[in-house]
Amino acid sequence: MSPIYIISLILAYFGVLILISFLTGKDDSNEIFFKANKKSPWYLVAFGMVGASLSGVTFISVPGWVDATQFSYMQIVMGYIAGYFIVAFVLLPVYYKLNVTSIYQYLDYRFGNISYKTGTTFFFISRVLGAAFRLFLVASVLQYFVFDNWGIPFAVTVSLSIIMIWIYTFRSGIKTIVWTDTLQTFFMITASFAAIYFIIDKLDWSLGEFLTSDDLKNYSNIFFFDDFLAKNHFIKSFVGGMFITICMTGLDQDMMQKNLTCKNLKEAQKNMISFSLTLFVVTFIFILLGALLFIYANKFGIAIPIVDGKVKTDLLFPEVALNGNLGIGMGMVFILGLIAAAYSSADSALTSLTTSFCIDFLNIEKKDKSVQKRTRYKVHVLMSLLLIAVIIIFKYVLKDNVISSLLQVASYTYGPLLGLFAFGIFTKYAIKDRFVWLIAILSVVLTYIVNANSTQWLGGYVFGFELLALNGLITFIGLLIIKTKKVEN
Repeated sequence: MSPIYIISLILAYFGVLILISFLTGKDDSNEIFFKANKKSPWYLVAFGMVGASLSGVTFISVPGWVDATQFSYMQIVMGYIAGYFIVAFVLLPVYYKLNVTSIYQYLDYRFGNISYKTGTTFFFISRVLGAAFRLFLVASVLQYFVFDNWGIPFAVTVSLSIIMIWIYTFRSGIKTIVWTDTLQTFFMITASFAAIYFIIDKLDWSLGEFLTSDDLKNYSNIFFFDDFLAKNHFIKSFVGGMFITICMTGLDQDMMQKNLTCKNLKEAQKNMISFSLTLFVVTFIFILLGALLFIYANKFGIAIPIVDGKVKTDLLFPEVALNGNLGIGMGMVFILGLIAAAYSSADSALTSLTTSFCIDFLNIEKKDKSVQKRTRYKVHVLMSLLLIAVIIIFKYVLKDNVISSLLQVASYTYGPLLGLFAFGIFTKYAIKDRFVWLIAILSVVLTYIVNANSTQWLGGYVFGFELLALNGLITFIGLLIIKTKKVEN
């Protein structure tokens, strides 16, 4: 597919997003930007959250992970479902009861200002890295297949991507995103179905023949129970997935900000449950697509792209879609799906970072009305520049598959949040608030040390994503050490 066609498609797509921004952005007050006036329909939020959760990482990186891990990722996704129920019936009631704008205001209410700032800081680090991971992946694809042909530097590709996001989010923030996420989710799911159709047709198979083929059996092992010491054992994957969801959704301002735009708690819970079940089905479709991509590449001799001397399985899907002789139709739906997947998570991340920084660090709600909006505009620009810088750094330091790297980082950065919220919800103790930041840092350090030495200390045990639970547990134990008297909540 010609680079000029790709650019034209991207520009047309952003034109639609900017139009949506214009229609939803007539009121650019902070109440609209942060909360959408709490008038978002729950079903719209639920559908849009599918795209925000999947992102470019699932769209490209999960299919590219199938060759190395088979269908074992579904073990993690099963854990996700359990985690979403905990978010819906444990965390959401807390947030709605306190009527928070930033969910970390709960920590201020429960423990004190130091705990509040500690939680906010760990979210901020987590979300910057998470959003950068997702955008890095998409920017890398555009760079490899489009901008390298024109000699445009990677930094320019990244900057243009962030600028486009800023343009359609700077006025109405979360209100615009609820609507754009819905459109972007539709494009992403459509692209996955279209890709499966085009590839199966090229292989001269029916869907039934693909699902029963010996080729698929080489990739389709879901459950791994044989070796508990291994990283992919079912129990470890399930528990890890559950805690990943609790943290990366329930303790994440980005995802919770959308839930908090629903009219009431009941609608937010309906949103969460319907979203989780839809996400399970859609993720399985992407796993199937991953197997199909490797089958197709093997049959037609399509090599996995190599970048800077490294094999990049993340680039197999775009390689097949754009250079796999599947026609311009496949190329067009892929590009639409790619940019939809990328920006459905990146735009909400930019908005949530702006919200968190304004509310949690600058206490914007306590400032004069005349300066609140101006402050928000400045912070929005600052967050955009920060994301650009981090993504460019990733180009030179990131080595692994992006989905693997993302979940590994989450195990460290979200652990203290897990421990703090769990202690606040499930105990009645106050704590010595001034020591919380130290407990959080020590938890990350100890988790890293245990993970690095687990094979020697624990008889060959290799941590998977249950490392996040260990991190949270260490934080919880640390808080027990600095607890004081019981309090009435």
